[in-house]
Amino acid sequence: MSSDTLFRGFEGAWNFQLIRVENEAITLGSIIVGLLALIVGISFSKYLSRKTVRFFAKRFHLEKNVSSAIQALSFYILAAFTSLSALKFAHIPLTIFTVIGGALAIGVGFGSQNLVNNFISGIILMVERPVKVGDFIEVDGVFGEVERIGMRCANIHTYGNRHIIVPNSSFLEKNVLNWTRLNSLIRISVAVGVAYGSPTKKVQELLAKAAESEPSALKNPKPLVFFTNFGDSALEFRVDFWIDLKSLDDRQRAESEMRFRIDELFRANGVVIAFPQRDIHFYSERPIPVEVRSSNAPLGRG
Repeated sequence: MSSDTLFRGFEGAWNFQLIRVENEAITLGSIIVGLLALIVGISFSKYLSRKTVRFFAKRFHLEKNVSSAIQALSFYILAAFTSLSALKFAHIPLTIFTVIGGALAIGVGFGSQNLVNNFISGIILMVERPVKVGDFIEVDGVFGEVERIGMRCANIHTYGNRHIIVPNSSFLEKNVLNWTRLNSLIRISVAVGVAYGSPTKKVQELLAKAAESEPSALKNPKPLVFFTNFGDSALEFRVDFWIDLKSLDDRQRAESEMRFRIDELFRANGVVIAFPQRDIHFYSERPIPVEVRSSNAPLGRG
């Protein structure tokens, strides 16, 4: 087969007409050019949005969450613009999407409800910013740091280096606990029970001393000690103190160190940490026989 034959065969395939819209022929070649232009345009949009945000972040000292929101919005704007430019460059009229969209409208309408919901929720999150990148949040019992908020979902980095993908709509439809909504100061609590008969005022002093000697506990606001309840097996106390939350393990580390200090002070001062106790009462119509045997006596009747 000669090179001319191959060239004519390639040219014929390239100019093969797939559809005609508004007297404009859509060929296989124009589709390929359009896809290549779209891929290059989206890649360029990602690169340009990152460079733009880095420039403005350094120049205006933008916060991490603001930079992330600007980068996401600028990427989608640039991606939309480059996509339209790619279609224009490939001589593909926009009305072709009207034809395709009409054929897929019913299926897409039912299948994209969640997608559209999450997309709109992502825009609301970026505008109102109830949850920002870098916030420590708790949703569905999961505590973690917000790493990224996209237009469809958010990435949550949890303790143990686990990454959870949370749909954006969850932040607007569920109760979300944002530990660092306004600042990084949070209040945590450590509960302890002491045996009945323990000197309650002394326990209060020891708990206050433990909180004051804990390096991670802030002096202002001042730690507080509460006598919370007369429990079934213990006198229940709680010490509340504030910490500056900077990383995922700060909260657990502070609680653990506080328990170490409480145990050390209680041991040194003779305060007993309570454990569950139960009194057993026997009720019988006749006396319960009790037999006392010496250690050397054989077992059994005799």
